[in-house]
Amino acid sequence: MAHSADTAHVTRRDFLLVASSTAAAVGGAIALWPFIDQMNPAADTLALKEVEFDLAPIVAGQIVTIEWQKKPVFIRRRTPEEVASAEGAALADMKDPQADKDRVQKAEWLILVATCTHLGCIPSNLFKGEFGGWLCPCHGSHYDTSGRIRKGPAPKNLEVPPYQFLSDTKVLIGAAPKPTAPAEHG
Repeated sequence: MAHSADTAHVTRRDFLLVASSTAAAVGGAIALWPFIDQMNPAADTLALKEVEFDLAPIVAGQIVTIEWQKKPVFIRRRTPEEVASAEGAALADMKDPQADKDRVQKAEWLILVATCTHLGCIPSNLFKGEFGGWLCPCHGSHYDTSGRIRKGPAPKNLEVPPYQFLSDTKVLIGAAPKPTAPAEHG
């Protein structure tokens, strides 16, 4: 009896090809897993997901640097003059225009990730630059009193981390702000 040409036959060669291809795919996935897994955040980084900080000792005009998720974070208690300067800046003159009110929850407090958006250097607390904020010592980016890029090679403003005020003197960095309940009208 002759076999027709359209009848499929699974030969030993076909079986070996499928089995070896499957074994190679599984072996490749097992070999790649350590490289993929190392991209996940380390346990110690996840442990610093949120950092609570006491604002009470900070006086107007003072900047402190703390660590959150292995990144430096600036907490600045702005003076009334610094707030006025930040609120009055012309957005049209900025590379990355953003209103000051969109960068702060309370005008007096500015909280920023202290990493220059150009190449990741830490802007200086000692030199305020031309706009009263920070000067990046690596390549000369100038940030204003709201952490917005005003001059230099940095393409974006300093990042504002997620945070929420727990009280007038405590802030939780790493936590998204809780939405405010709408006022009820009676």
